[in-house]
Amino acid sequence: MTVSQLSLDPPRPEGATTPAEYVAALRALRLWSGLTFRQLAAKASASGDHLAVSTLASVLSRATLPRREVVAGFVRACGMDAPTVAAWVTARDALLARSGHPAEPDPPPEHPPPAPTVRPGRSAPGMLPPDIADFTGRAAHVRALRDLLTRQAAPGPGPGVRVVAAISGMGGVGKTTLALHVAHLLAEEYPDGQLWVNLRDAQGSPLDPGDVLARFLRALGVDPRAVPDGQSERAEIYRTLLAGRRVLVVLDNAGAEQQIRPLLPGAPTCAVIVTSRLRLTGIEGARHIELDLFTPDEAIRLLARITDDDRVLSRVDQAAEIVEYCGGLPLAVRIAGARLAARPAWRLAHLAALLGDERRRLDRLATGDLAVRASLALSYRELDEEPRRLFRLLAHFDLPDFPTWLAALVLDCPFEQAAEHVETLVDAQLLTVAGADAADQVRYRFHDLVRLFAVESAADDSEEAVTQALVRGFGGWIVLAERLVPAIPGPCFALISSPAPRPTIDWAWEYLRDVDPLRWFDAERAAMVAATRQACRLGLADLAVDLAGRLEKYFDLRGMYADWASLDTEVLAVCRQAGNLLGEAVMRRGLIDVLTWSADTGDGAAMAQLHADSVRLLEMFDALGHDPGSSDAAVMCSWALTAAGSYPEAVTMAERALRLATRSGHLGGEARAHLALAVATFEQGQVDTATTHTAAALDRARQLGNPRWEATALQFSGIGHRELGNLDESHRLLTESLRISRAYRDDYTAALTLLALAHLHFTRGDPGAREAAEMALALSREYHMVHHLAEALQLLGEIELAEGRPARAVPHLEESVSLWRTRGWLSFQAATLTSLGRARLDADPQGARDAFQEAHALLTRLGRTDQAARLVGLIDAAARAHAEGPSGRREPAGDGAHDPAGGDT
Repeated sequence: MTVSQLSLDPPRPEGATTPAEYVAALRALRLWSGLTFRQLAAKASASGDHLAVSTLASVLSRATLPRREVVAGFVRACGMDAPTVAAWVTARDALLARSGHPAEPDPPPEHPPPAPTVRPGRSAPGMLPPDIADFTGRAAHVRALRDLLTRQAAPGPGPGVRVVAAISGMGGVGKTTLALHVAHLLAEEYPDGQLWVNLRDAQGSPLDPGDVLARFLRALGVDPRAVPDGQSERAEIYRTLLAGRRVLVVLDNAGAEQQIRPLLPGAPTCAVIVTSRLRLTGIEGARHIELDLFTPDEAIRLLARITDDDRVLSRVDQAAEIVEYCGGLPLAVRIAGARLAARPAWRLAHLAALLGDERRRLDRLATGDLAVRASLALSYRELDEEPRRLFRLLAHFDLPDFPTWLAALVLDCPFEQAAEHVETLVDAQLLTVAGADAADQVRYRFHDLVRLFAVESAADDSEEAVTQALVRGFGGWIVLAERLVPAIPGPCFALISSPAPRPTIDWAWEYLRDVDPLRWFDAERAAMVAATRQACRLGLADLAVDLAGRLEKYFDLRGMYADWASLDTEVLAVCRQAGNLLGEAVMRRGLIDVLTWSADTGDGAAMAQLHADSVRLLEMFDALGHDPGSSDAAVMCSWALTAAGSYPEAVTMAERALRLATRSGHLGGEARAHLALAVATFEQGQVDTATTHTAAALDRARQLGNPRWEATALQFSGIGHRELGNLDESHRLLTESLRISRAYRDDYTAALTLLALAHLHFTRGDPGAREAAEMALALSREYHMVHHLAEALQLLGEIELAEGRPARAVPHLEESVSLWRTRGWLSFQAATLTSLGRARLDADPQGARDAFQEAHALLTRLGRTDQAARLVGLIDAAARAHAEGPSGRREPAGDGAHDPAGGDT
């Protein structure tokens, strides 16, 4: 066991009071590092220090102080940072000063570097390739680099510190172009020369730094015969020749820190520009500049400069399409421009059409020795096999972005290992960090061209391997969503799962421990929708059903009804094609719920459609022998029957739903069945019975831990207590319901509670009724909640009537009636028609009579003969007023305006 394994802290030199103790501390530091003499010598060489094995062995075996450069190189090789190296050197110098004796010289190196032979009359090297004539954009980066490399930046490097600017970015983003452009702009600032090297050979392999040093030495005037063989000796001569000179060194296409360290000058008068696809964070003191893709405007400007004619500026729309296919990648834009420049007869639309074919896009983004594919292949080839496999498999997911955990499922490996592979792809510029999401997860995405290249690279992967990766990935969203969806307020339908396989996720509980469920769904919604649609395209019906089903409560809570309906419709079609009866039933259940209460059918058939659809759904679940599903469908049937005035049948169906739910342990189904019974009995005037059922629904909702249904049950309980005359209790229940709804931003439930509060205020004569009704109206319009909208308009009309403004009531009530006609809920329609008749009575007696007669017919149909009989007098009064004309008496519009014939429905 090494010292480094026994002690966390490295030895320090401060306690040494004699040279012997100092050398003993050096020996302890070597033991702490766990490195052999050969390993130390190799690390020193990689850092640009020359420490021969024999030198190390000799220095650590004596009791005299080593030279300063030996101490510094040794401590660096042991893994210490710059301040620690400085501390060791300072302690060495202090001991030397106290002893009054010179340090014992080190033995000569194994291969002492020869003195360089510099050819006389050699001019300053000028190795820069030509500047880019059509350089475009990057103005801020050019300014920043000029400021940094001319020591005008603030804050900047202190005196005596060499400047290193490290430019990184994905392949083809323009790193070399920017570096060369800036180097040419600064050439006069570095009159002693400019050194440049592409650190990769023609095959893309990294150059040996020793070979690069030999090239630089020759450029600096060293006779080729005098260039030493060893890299360390070459580095010493290189730094010696640059000492005191102003030379700009451009190291292009670097592969790693160890490749460029020997090439860094020691002189503070020199500056270095490094370009790399990697973020070379290990280069001490370097200033890092990350290049991003071009904006559409920048890309179009580059395209225009390359083509050098009026085609681009005259058809900017087509140019925008071209640069969109190029994904803003400067190399791709340059190639597209070069193809247009070489073919003056081509229209931009022609090139756009060629690039529009994804299968051939990379083929067409190549011209001469420029090719996007070759640029990306360079990054891909340098990856180890597992990051390569991850790169290929992830590209098959048609997602806008994704979290780290997807990689763990795709590779079927531990989370930490997958995270390392993802970061490897980021470092290689093959994945982009999209940022942190609402759940504080880091998300990643592909550039479009990189994704195409990755899919190409997966050509040899088996179809089975790709499918398994997709199934594991899709299953991951299902597993995590199933853990979190119970905490999302929303419909308390039975959670029905398909037989689709679920991956084993050992880290799931730990990962989700501090995750807010609603924020997680906010973060994953777009990816889950994309995954669902991809599963549909691949015919993976079970996975599509489970993905879509786990989103329904979230869609409902966020008021995303159109998204909900669109996704379930798409999945339903796949299930029907596959003969997947369970999946079809689950999707139909969701569609019935969202379309019934948010869609405007326009034909008066909403409740009739609800009845037909729910009867069919009940038959499907009964055929499957699925009691929880049958219970959900039976509740839907009950609501439709109540709306149609078929109250005994509605009660019978709700009681059946309750039995099925109780028998199958479907607690949410019990809550829904009790609420359906409450509505059916309330409409029959059995308010005490209805209130008993709302209390039972509230109890089940609280057991279930579903805030949406707790708020809903409180809401209906509050309505019941209002009708019983318990106005204070009604207010308490409704206020608590509204508090819960607002805490979860549940606007659907909040709108109906606001309506109930408005009715309560209206009953009390409280002016707050108008404000509550207007708030409900605004929410209902925003989220297209047709039922709530109709009721809010009805109530606002009745408020205007009660305040003696019938003319202002009419528009509200007319719109409400037109909406109730699309709903088909007869009692609401009759009540609104009655109010409309009262509002018209003074100015439009014939219109009033028509409204009263329509309401009378509906009440008769509902079996409410007493209320219908009271309307007869109003019909006669309207007829008399119409016959008498403008001078006749008018029936006043006042008490009872909110109820059909003075009675509450």
